[in-house]
Amino acid sequence: MSEIPVDLRFAESHEWARLDHDGGVKVGISDHAQEALGDVVFVELPEIGKVFAAGEAAGVVESVKAASDIYSPVSGTVIAVNEELANNPELVNSAPYDSWFFKLEPSDTSELDNLLLDAGAYKDVIGE
Repeated sequence: MSEIPVDLRFAESHEWARLDHDGGVKVGISDHAQEALGDVVFVELPEIGKVFAAGEAAGVVESVKAASDIYSPVSGTVIAVNEELANNPELVNSAPYDSWFFKLEPSDTSELDNLLLDAGAYKDVIGE
């Protein structure tokens, strides 16, 4: 059974979003997603300053099993990336909710409520 923090919002494509105190939104993949991928060996992060629409591919995570796009769960501009993942992609497996991929300045924070699932709804999506 996957760990599902109640303070996060989730996309059906298995990305999580966390609204930080500064108004930025950190994005990562769920514990369920990292388990399905297996051992993560590479993470392609977006460029700072890149603008994404909600649902647009923003990066790639590669594992020994497959490569998968990382989608931006909300619209916004990339203001930071987690450089630690470039040298230590396996952190996605060991700490999926601490190993964020990128941080957005959201265009509209209400997208977090309107488009994303809370922990309970995400749990239903993944059948747990």
